[in-house]
Amino acid sequence: MKKALRMVAGALLVAPALLVAQAPNAREVHDRAIVIDTHADTTQRLIFDPKFNIAERHGDGNIDIPRMRDGGMDALFFSIWVPSEVTGPIAVKRAFDQIDAVREAVRQHPDALMLATTAADVRKAVSEKKIAALMGVEGGHMIDDDIRQLRNFAALGVRYMTLTHFKNNNWADSSTDKPQHNGLTAFGKDVVREMNRLGMMIDISHVADKTFFDVLALTTAPVIASHSSSRVIANHPRNMTDEMMKALARNGGVIMINYHAGFLSEEFRVAAEKEHGDVVTAMSAMSKKCGGNEACTTMESERIDHELMAKGTLPKVGWEKIVEHIDHAVKVAGADHVGLGSDFDGATMPLGMEDVSKLPKITEALLAKGYTPQDVTKILGGNILRVMEAVEKAVK
Repeated sequence: MKKALRMVAGALLVAPALLVAQAPNAREVHDRAIVIDTHADTTQRLIFDPKFNIAERHGDGNIDIPRMRDGGMDALFFSIWVPSEVTGPIAVKRAFDQIDAVREAVRQHPDALMLATTAADVRKAVSEKKIAALMGVEGGHMIDDDIRQLRNFAALGVRYMTLTHFKNNNWADSSTDKPQHNGLTAFGKDVVREMNRLGMMIDISHVADKTFFDVLALTTAPVIASHSSSRVIANHPRNMTDEMMKALARNGGVIMINYHAGFLSEEFRVAAEKEHGDVVTAMSAMSKKCGGNEACTTMESERIDHELMAKGTLPKVGWEKIVEHIDHAVKVAGADHVGLGSDFDGATMPLGMEDVSKLPKITEALLAKGYTPQDVTKILGGNILRVMEAVEKAVK
């Protein structure tokens, strides 16, 4: 009897220790995961900011290697972007210039960066304690209606293309322009088929709803929304409806949550449009003010918005809104179909997510909400790796 009592007492003493040991440690979960961000505009700093060295810690902007290390980021898709107004051979040249700038950054910093074009490359970079550098072309206007340019982009390592940007192009409708093509044209459908053949992910962020559903009816591989959020929470056409998220999940794709304050908060979106005009007008005006220097355009826009938040002219948007959007998307589409697409260096970050070093907050918050370490790991990067592998396998 005494022996039995001692065994029970011992079990009671050990049980709390076991519970503590089993409780997930947020930083450990974060560090074990492969953390991937599918969209940052840091490329504009590589092109336009002569003082910017990605290997050095900076007091401005959102991304550099030291802060990526602090935040546990393992892989980043550098956006290759020129404004929708820039078309034709000039757009193509500027796209190639940006691709070259990313590849040069990798060449100049081989101890920290590794060019990645496959999911296997990302895993290899992580095993070598390097940050995988990937690329996505943000706007189909940069192929200049020539499918051969799409092949050239793929050959240089571009792994996705966003079909449109703020404006329609000649073959697809944008979410922030008046419908012109009723979705995809015949050539637009050829682009989708060719991207499937090349093993490039099709990115439906920025596209009109009809374009989105045209893509899903045609593609033979999962698609992504590289930097979009929930339209139910913030009613911007750049965000996805619940119906779209469910359709994306059926396709096997992933919505990567965007951190821009105007896509996170409906209050901020409405107030910002009253203050600056809609996002297209505001960015165009700032681009002119910055003389076409797109690094200046986004950084100055963010600086002004943060000043206005501090003054109370614009509502304050905290980083917790990112978690709200993730949580909503998981409830709608499932934990296998949500990821992170920050828009760092290209948008107004919410307070508390001023740069990439703050990323572990997201892991902490999701675990605190009851998410399992396995689901958090999927959201941090596992889901986009799965899509990359599926797209690679679908190559014809």
